Amino acid sequence: MSTRERSREGWAYELFAHGADVGVRGFGASPAEAFAAAALALTAAVTDPARVEPREPVEIHCEAEDLEMLLHDWLNAVIYYMATLGMLFGRFDVRLEHHRLEATAWGEPVDLARHQPAVEPKAATLTELKVAKEPSGRWLVQCVVDV
Repeated sequence: MSTRERSREGWAYELFAHGADVGVRGFGASPAEAFAAAALALTAAVTDPARVEPREPVEIHCEAEDLEMLLHDWLNAVIYYMATLGMLFGRFDVRLEHHRLEATAWGEPVDLARHQPAVEPKAATLTELKVAKEPSGRWLVQCVVDV
């Protein structure tokens, strides 16, 4: 399983197999874009984000001591909205300042007929978190989602 997509904003995400689990990667010109791309990859693990109408805004705020912990808190918040509140997301506007993240996630409730979910959104455990600037200058964020 390797899926690479490009969003409207120009950043990219990728899903990859990691044993029985699913890996997500986000790439962007800035850490904020890479964080947004990784969150979009979580939606892509469930359904095609292009099928999600970004109608309802959800505000998410996180703070952590380092970027890996911030990534952990951010993706856990996205998983919470997907698993507990039944939301899917089609767009993320992420703002990062030091170790504080403020984001607006745009989405809608799961519609089984229209979204055709590959898997049911559920709570998950995140492992192997990584935030790094690549030699090319773009940012990579990555983690493994225990499914």
